[in-house]
Amino acid sequence: MLNEIKKDAQNRMNKSVEAFRHDLTKLRTGRATTALVDHLKVNYYGSDMPLTQVATVSVSDARSLTITPWEKGMVAAVEKAILASDLGLTPNTAGTVIRINLPPLTEERRKELSKHVHAEGENAKVAIRNVRRDAIQQVKELLKDKQVTEDDVRRSEDEIQKLTDKAVKDVDDVVKAKEQELMAV
Repeated sequence: MLNEIKKDAQNRMNKSVEAFRHDLTKLRTGRATTALVDHLKVNYYGSDMPLTQVATVSVSDARSLTITPWEKGMVAAVEKAILASDLGLTPNTAGTVIRINLPPLTEERRKELSKHVHAEGENAKVAIRNVRRDAIQQVKELLKDKQVTEDDVRRSEDEIQKLTDKAVKDVDDVVKAKEQELMAV
């Protein structure tokens, strides 16, 4: 029973770290990556579709993306989705190919993005601590029902805390790596 609680806590903590990593891929750094536009929705004959389902997105060089819609009529809809997004990018269209040039980040924007990374990191840590709280609460419920001893509870709490410390360290490492990527000119 205690092992199940610990495994569940570890899985949920790992998912929190992975979700945090995934969220950071959407953050624009100095380099072009297809993850920047993965979350965009394009109006495709009345329904919103992910950009990756209506066009091919590729990195043409370090500072530009190339988007090729599968249908010629989709070019305007894709442009509109890019302009409406929170990316702050302007698409350049040449026939059926849309190019997005990523300008270099200003020092002010880098610092702003760094603060955002730290804030998201704190949110991930809060999620991890909530998992720890839930796991410890489940262990204490077992003690209340007299299914485990107090020694088992103490040992489990220590192990859950070690899992928490590891997950928090992972988040800190991800924040540090993303910050270095942002500050690289």
